[in-house]
Amino acid sequence: MKHFEVLGTGCKKCVNTAESIERVAEELGQTVNVEKVTDPAKIMEYQVMSTPAVAIDGKVVHSGSIPEHGKIAGWFES
Repeated sequence: MKHFEVLGTGCKKCVNTAESIERVAEELGQTVNVEKVTDPAKIMEYQVMSTPAVAIDGKVVHSGSIPEHGKIAGWFES
């Protein structure tokens, strides 16, 4: 099971990003752990300058927008 972190202040885009990841995981029959990280110090540890951002197992894979369905689905394939 992959560990996803949605990095951001808790804004609507960040909430939508977390919900999108959970929805795609359900569609694919995958078990997922999505953590919402809102602590600015923790976000800066990832050197993220634009949110929402997504990290999988500690590695940033997306930042600056809500990721599209196809991109999220691809994260479950790799």
